[in-house]
Amino acid sequence: MAILKMQRIYIYALIKHCRDVLETLQRRGVVEIENLELEDSVFFKEDTSPLQAQYNRSAATAGEALEILSRYAPQKKGLLSSFKGRKQLTADDYDKMADKTQDTLRIAYDIIAYQKNIETNKAEKIKYQAQLEAVKPWLSLDVPMNFSGTATTAAFIGKFSEKKTSEDIVTGLAELIPEIEGIDVEVIYSDENQTCVFILAMKQDAEAVSDALRRIGFEYPSYVSPVVPAAREKEINRHINNRDGRILEAENNIKACEKYYAQLEFLEDYFVMKTERYKAFDDISTSRNTFVMCGYIPERDAASLKEYLETHYDAEVELEDIDTADTPVVLKNNKFAEPTESVLASYSYPDRHEADPTSIMAIFYYIFFGMMFSDAGYGIVMALACGICLLKFKGMEPGLKRAVKMFFWCGVSTTIWGLLFGSFFGDAVSVISNTFFHTPAPPIPGLVTPIWFNPVNDPMQMLMFSFLLGIIHLFTGLGIMAYNSIKHKDYLAVLYDVISWYLLIGGLILMLLSMDMMGNIAGFVLPPVFLTVGGVMAAIGAVIILFFAGRESRHPVKRFLKGVYGLYGVTGYLSDILSYSRLLALGLATGVIAQVFNQIGSMMGDGVIGVILFILIFVIGHGLNIGINALGAYVHTNRLQFVEFFGKFYTGGGREFKPFKINTKHYTVKEEN
Repeated sequence: MAILKMQRIYIYALIKHCRDVLETLQRRGVVEIENLELEDSVFFKEDTSPLQAQYNRSAATAGEALEILSRYAPQKKGLLSSFKGRKQLTADDYDKMADKTQDTLRIAYDIIAYQKNIETNKAEKIKYQAQLEAVKPWLSLDVPMNFSGTATTAAFIGKFSEKKTSEDIVTGLAELIPEIEGIDVEVIYSDENQTCVFILAMKQDAEAVSDALRRIGFEYPSYVSPVVPAAREKEINRHINNRDGRILEAENNIKACEKYYAQLEFLEDYFVMKTERYKAFDDISTSRNTFVMCGYIPERDAASLKEYLETHYDAEVELEDIDTADTPVVLKNNKFAEPTESVLASYSYPDRHEADPTSIMAIFYYIFFGMMFSDAGYGIVMALACGICLLKFKGMEPGLKRAVKMFFWCGVSTTIWGLLFGSFFGDAVSVISNTFFHTPAPPIPGLVTPIWFNPVNDPMQMLMFSFLLGIIHLFTGLGIMAYNSIKHKDYLAVLYDVISWYLLIGGLILMLLSMDMMGNIAGFVLPPVFLTVGGVMAAIGAVIILFFAGRESRHPVKRFLKGVYGLYGVTGYLSDILSYSRLLALGLATGVIAQVFNQIGSMMGDGVIGVILFILIFVIGHGLNIGINALGAYVHTNRLQFVEFFGKFYTGGGREFKPFKINTKHYTVKEEN
C-alpha cells in the first residue's frame, strides 16, 4: 500500500546520441517525458513532422500488407490466443530484425502491388462479364452489331423493352408509315423484359423507318459488338480467363509471402516506434550540438538509468526530488493487492498526499465478490481457469494479467464462501445422489452440508452478517481518513470527522442491539447497560458533529447550520449500511438459481435420456449462472467500493504516470533495466 516516490530527471547529451537515448527510454518505459521550453536563443524545437509522416506511411504500408496477407493466408489462432500477449524480443533480436526492415518494406510494397493487380483485374473482369451479358441475347445474329446496311438497304439493330413478336412490330410500323412496304423484321432474342431485333428496310426509307421505330419504343443497345456476337463471346471469354489467370497468379504470389508474416509484424511495430520517438522531439529542446530533456521517473528506476545513460552516451543526468500536485502517481502493492489496482484506477488515482487504499480495498473486494458468488464449484472453475491461463500464457499483457489475477483470487474467495455455505454447484451432490443412486448423499462438510450455515435456510443470519461486514467496511474507510489526517498533522480532524462518527454510529448500533425487537432479527439482545452506553456515545458524537462539522465557517450561525446538515449525514450512513444487503441478495440468487437448474435436470429420472438431459442442463444452466452472477458480483462489488467505501475518505484526482514506452501491436522488447 504505497505511492512510489517520484523524481524529476534532466538529461543533457550530444545531439548525435539523441535518437539512441530516446530508443533506450522507449525500451525501458520508466520516464514520462515533459515538454521543455528553454528561454534561450541557442535552443530550439526540431521540426520532425516530415519524418513522422514518412514513418507513419511506412507503418500504414506494413499494416496494409499484413491485412492483405491475413485475407489470403490467414494465421491460425486458438480460442485463447488473446491471452498470449505480444511476442517478446531481446535487444539483440530487435537489432537483427531492424537490419532487415528495408527488405521487408519492399516485400510489403510487393504485396500491396499484387493486391492492386488483383483489384484491377477483377474490375476488368466485371467489365468483360457485363459485356458478355450484353452480347448473349445477340448470339444468333450473324452480322456485327454495328452493321448499318448495304448500298441499297438500311439495317436497324436494337431492342424493345418488352416482349414483342415480329408481327407486332410490323403492325406498329404499318400504322405509322403505311406508305412504306418491304420492311423485314427478324426477332433475334425475346423474353419478358426485352425483344432484340434485326430490321432491314430500303435505304431511301431509312429516315422514316427510324422515326417510326423510335415512336414505337425502339432503342439501340448500350453495348455494340464490333464483330459477329458469337465471335465476340469467344473473345470476351478469352479475356475473362486471362484475368482469372492473372488474379490467381497474384493471389499465389501473396500466399508465398506468408513466410514474411513475422517480419511484416515487426515492420509495422518498428515504424510505429520510430514515429513515436520522433514525436518525442516535440518535447525536447535542441541546439546545434546538444539536446536537453526532462521528465518524471520513479526513484527506484532512476539510479540504474542514470548510470546506463552516462556510461553509454556520455550524458549528464540530474535527478531532483519533487512532490507537486502535477507529479504523476505510480502505485506499488504486493501480489495479492496489485490486481485490484485497475479497479482503483477506473475510479481515480489517489492524490499524492493521501494513502493508497488498494491493499485494504483488495481484502474487502475479494470477500464481497466471494460472498455474492458463494458457490464452491463456481469458485473452483473460475480459479482453475484463471490459474491455467496465468501458468500457460507468461507473456500476457500487463492489464489483462492483472484482471486474470484478480478473478483468480475472487475464485479462491468464492470457493471458501461456497464451502462455508454448503453450496457446490448448488445442491448438485445431493440431487445426483438421490436421482441416480437412489440414496441420500453423505453429509460431506462444504459439499453437502455447510461448514457454517446455509443462507437459503437462514437468510436473516446472512443479512445480519452482511450488515456487520458493511459496518466494518465503512469504519475502515473512516480509519483511513484518520490516517490521512494524522499524515497531514491535522489531529483535530481525527476527533471531529472520524471519532465523532465512530461514537455516533457505534452508539446507535449498540442502542439498536439492546432493544427487544432485535432479538428475532439478530438472534440476540445486548444487556440493558449497552442501551445507556450507546446513548451516551451517540450523544457525544452528535454534539461534536453539531458544533464542529462546519468549523471552517467563522460565522456562528453558518457554523451551527452546517453542523445540523452534517448531523443529517447519519441518514446516509444508514442508507450505506442497508446497501450491504446486496451481499445477501446476490448470494441467494446464485444458490437458488443453481438449485433450480439441478432440479430441472433431474426431472427425467435416472434413465439414459435422463442422464443425457441432466448433463446438458447442468453444463448449459450452470454456465449461464456463472456468467450472469459473476458479472453481477463484479458490478456490485465495484459499487460497494466506489460509493460506500471511497465516499468516506477518498479524495482521488491523482494523475496517472504515463511513461514514454513501446506501444506496439505485435512485439515488445525485453531489456534489463
